[in-house]
Amino acid sequence: MNTADLGLPVDVPSTALFTDHYELTMLQAALEAGTADRRSVFEVFTRRLPEGRRYGVVAGTGRVLDAVENFRFDADVLRFLRERRIVDEKTLEWLAGYRFSGDIWGYPEGEVYFPGSPIMRVEGSFAECVLLETVILSILNHDSAIAAAASRMASAAGDRPLIEMGARRTHELAAVAASRAAYVGGFATTSDLAAGFRYDIPTVGTSAHAFTLLHDNERDAFRAQVDSLGRGTTLLVDTYDVTEAVRLAVEVAGPELGAVRIDSGDLLLVAHRVRQQLDELGAHDTRIIVTSDLDEYAIASLAAAPVDGYGVGTQLVTGSGHPTASMVYKLVARAESDDARAPLVPVAKKSSGGKTSIGGRKWAARRLDAHGVAEAEVIGTGPVPPELADRQLLVELVRGGQVVGREPLDVVRDRHAAARAGLPLSATQLSRGDAVIPTAYV
Repeated sequence: MNTADLGLPVDVPSTALFTDHYELTMLQAALEAGTADRRSVFEVFTRRLPEGRRYGVVAGTGRVLDAVENFRFDADVLRFLRERRIVDEKTLEWLAGYRFSGDIWGYPEGEVYFPGSPIMRVEGSFAECVLLETVILSILNHDSAIAAAASRMASAAGDRPLIEMGARRTHELAAVAASRAAYVGGFATTSDLAAGFRYDIPTVGTSAHAFTLLHDNERDAFRAQVDSLGRGTTLLVDTYDVTEAVRLAVEVAGPELGAVRIDSGDLLLVAHRVRQQLDELGAHDTRIIVTSDLDEYAIASLAAAPVDGYGVGTQLVTGSGHPTASMVYKLVARAESDDARAPLVPVAKKSSGGKTSIGGRKWAARRLDAHGVAEAEVIGTGPVPPELADRQLLVELVRGGQVVGREPLDVVRDRHAAARAGLPLSATQLSRGDAVIPTAYV
């Protein structure tokens, strides 16, 4: 199913305007110069991981495929470009027939990556590839940042489930993408119904403090919720006094009460007290869910607490301090001439300030040690060494303009869990450090 057909509102009629003005002016100039059809290779990579992070997570690939399919300059878009005099008539005519006809390869979604990893490779004419730069980076930078934060939180949580609940802390459409990325990174559910509708992510939710405050007393609020949702519901117990609320919750729902949620206070201390009280009241199977501005560090600090699940919002949807993955989209090779048979030549930016890049169409493979644990990210432009032939990371995503790499989200989620498990144990440490494995160029 093409998720763009599900009709969530956007401010432009196609993904074609999710781009920067200069992409179109470059196109116009290349058309005029006769270089627009020159075969080109662009790559997405990051020069460094966010400070202190040990690995990155590829997320948003499926959304990139949707965006490429729907990158169309329809009549309304062309009218806008004409009225603003953004490009000339020759360029508008070219855009009217735009369909990406090239190839895209990339790390499979959910895979981990490191500095220099060629996360995505886009091949075709310069004209058709350059237009995709902004939308590809917009998706991958956002989703990969969220997935990396989610992965760290999932690692800290261990076997305890995580609920994504950050919709009210970000743009309404970003919230849907964040839910998807969080699911890739290891979250189990989301509170965002749009994400559930669009991506079939399991949704959960019961009540907020407003529901308790609506009623004359806490007992009435709990009774109304249990009568409506059943004894297996989750009751919010920190609106007034937690101890009294837990007593009322078990009195109303009985020991079959599904869970209680704590949203404030010293969560470590309160969780221990609530667990003791629940056990004393015979509610041994009632779970404890904690929320309240959690991040991976707070989750890790609760590892020894009697907590059964976590709800995370603000820190997740903002990348836990790193809202972008700092990926770039660079031309790394182009044909010597306009001849379709002309060989590719490597090209690269050379500048000071750490913004240099390495030219050439690249392959990537992950070298493993004797125990099957990753020990290096190997990147090259020449022949692939025989010992790495079956460890190559890039997979085909688009062939001749047709999507061939779309996958179910659960497959992506499972892939990430396996990829993270294949890294050295230090990858899951929350203390600051460098990339857990080095990048080696051959």
